[in-house]
This record gives sequence, structure tokens and C-alpha cells, in this order.
Amino acid sequence: MASISGTWTELATAEQLQRSSHSVSAVGSTLYVFGGELKPRQPRDNEVHIVHINAATNEPTPNVASHQYRDGPSPRVGSASTTLGGKVYLFSGRGGEAMAPVDEKGHLWKLEPRHDLSSRRLPGERPTGDLWTFNLTTKEWQERKAAPEPQRGGPSIAFVNDKLYRMGGFDGKTEQGGAVDVYEPETDEWSTVRYDADGETGPGARSVAALLPISIDGEEHLVSMFGESDPSSLGHLGAGMMLGDSWAWSIDGKAWKRIDASKSPPPRGWFDADVVTIGGKQSIAVAGGLADSNERLSDLWLLGF
Repeated sequence: MASISGTWTELATAEQLQRSSHSVSAVGSTLYVFGGELKPRQPRDNEVHIVHINAATNEPTPNVASHQYRDGPSPRVGSASTTLGGKVYLFSGRGGEAMAPVDEKGHLWKLEPRHDLSSRRLPGERPTGDLWTFNLTTKEWQERKAAPEPQRGGPSIAFVNDKLYRMGGFDGKTEQGGAVDVYEPETDEWSTVRYDADGETGPGARSVAALLPISIDGEEHLVSMFGESDPSSLGHLGAGMMLGDSWAWSIDGKAWKRIDASKSPPPRGWFDADVVTIGGKQSIAVAGGLADSNERLSDLWLLGF
């Protein structure tokens, strides 16, 4: 079985990082952690927790600075976040015992490091599972062609080289696997690359995992890691079977390789991760998540190649 060598380093365990269903966004070598829950269906806080990974590589316990910005978003879980131009953008999420979508009528939140969070009101209704794009210049949403069936929750999504990639997710009955769906904004079309989700030549079916674009030995890859392979009978109140494996997919070669390391983080799902740049080299930072014991994790790990 083809493999790629990686090195996992545990950087910290911090009380502020103990959460699941949160968002992790990286600007350079700094992580911004927001949202999530410590107890099921109870959003933990609406503080922004900041970790400087560059310093963490030289310190056994890096400092986690926590800030509650004025006029910031309300406490929530399951938000989508991304970074662009040194800014963090946050969209939507769920809150309360009913886990209902946060009603913000299409607001998008922006965090500028060293500045306050600010909201941008957008026209139109909230996206309902279709594919939408947001224009930062005009502040408008545009509906795009829907992704291939089946519809699902908890998929992994990445954007690299002007293309959107989607895999995994839970369709209400079972976890999805064996396909990487590729969307090209220029043509507004989807295509699908299929593989064997056997856990030997490709990652098994999963949801609430991560999919991140990263260069390995000068070649662009998508790294899929961890996730849930079998949901809990308790639904959102419980934890299913969590996975601890990581895989790298060559974008040009369209083939998977397992990532081998001497030690790895504990299995988890409902976590988040992002690509950090340290000394000009990319690594993947993973924070928190839900263990199959139904405990929220409080650790921070770094995967390098």
C-alpha cells in the first residue's frame, strides 16, 4: 500500500480548546478558534481563542489568548469559516437545544486580526444545502449548480487551484465515501472522481472529517483526516465510531496514499483544522473535537511532512 511519511507533534492541551463542532482558521502561523460546544447542544462561548503556532513549536505549552469582541457573533456550533487576505470570515451555525440555524438573514462575519468583528448584511435568504458563492466586493450571494446527490450533512470541503472539492458526509442513513466531487466555478459544473473506499487503497466512508489543501514535496494534495464512520444512536447527544487515520490525495495523479507517522492524535470527529505556514513551510494544525468516548478533546496537534 502506497504511503506518505508525516510527523505529528502535540503542541498543547488547553482548557479553552476543549470543544467540538467549532471552527479553526489560520492566518500565517496563528490559529483563531471560535464556537463549538463542551456539552451537547450547548454552545460554549463566543470568544475568539488565539494560538500563535510559531511560538508553540518552541514551548511545551503555548499561550492561548481568549478575547470576547464587542458586537461579535452569538455563541454557536457548526459554523463555516475561511480566511482570505489575512482576514477570517465566518458564516452561519446552529444554537440552542433545538440546534436551529442561527437566524442572521444571510449575515457574514469578518474578523480582522487586531480589530473588531463586524457583520455584513446580505440580500436574499439563507442557503438551504445548495451551493452558493459570496462576492466580497458586491456583498451579494449567488446560487450555483447544486452538488451531486445524495444531499448530506457534515461533508469535507476544500478549495484549491480555482476548484472546489467535496467528499464524505452523512446522508441521513449512512456515511458517504468513494467519491471526490469537483466543482469548477468558471463553468458552473461538477464532475466526480471515484475510488475504492476500502481503507486500504483509499479512505473509508466518513463524515465530520477534515479536507485540507497542502503542498507535499512540491505536489498539491488534499489531506483527509479523522471523522466519524458510524453515527451514534443518540444522534447529536452521543458519539459514534471515530477514525484516527489520515490520507493524502494527489490532485494531479488522482490517487490516495495513507499518511504514516510514528504517533498520531487520538481518533476524533466534529473537530476542525487548517493549514499553517511556519518558516515558509506548510503544516496542518488540528484542535479539539469529539472522541468516541463522547468526551470533548482539548489538545492541539501539528502534522508536518
